[in-house]
Amino acid sequence: MKSDLVTAIEAIVPDLRTLELTDTAAAEAKLRAQLPMESAQVTRIRSLMEAGMAEGWLLDKEHKGIRFGRISGDIGGFSADAVLLSGPGPRHRHPAGEIDLLFALDGDPKFDGGDPGWMVYAPDSVHVPTVSAGSMLILYLLPEASIEFC
Repeated sequence: MKSDLVTAIEAIVPDLRTLELTDTAAAEAKLRAQLPMESAQVTRIRSLMEAGMAEGWLLDKEHKGIRFGRISGDIGGFSADAVLLSGPGPRHRHPAGEIDLLFALDGDPKFDGGDPGWMVYAPDSVHVPTVSAGSMLILYLLPEASIEFC
């Protein structure tokens, strides 16, 4: 149920608020230490996202073969979106940064060359999000819901 997923994400927002997104390496290290992939919080988020995908409410939109959906426009100052990606997505800029939680679904996927887990993008960064060698279910958390497609 979507409300359960929102509640699970709300539980990690205090950790997200402590991050300095300009230092992406430190932010990722802090997330890996405080919220490892095997933690109860992260495994609950994954389970709820996979259930939402199976039930059809999580990824209720599609554009150019990419399935995605809005979980919430504001969870403690972050928008939360889910995307199923197995190739390149749309180029975009993160005015306030971006925090991603990456779940491998099949293959040995890499997201922008990185492994499943946490990935942080600094404010004003630009990228074409790309999954190679498999597929990933991704939770995108955007401070202030700030994103610009370019």
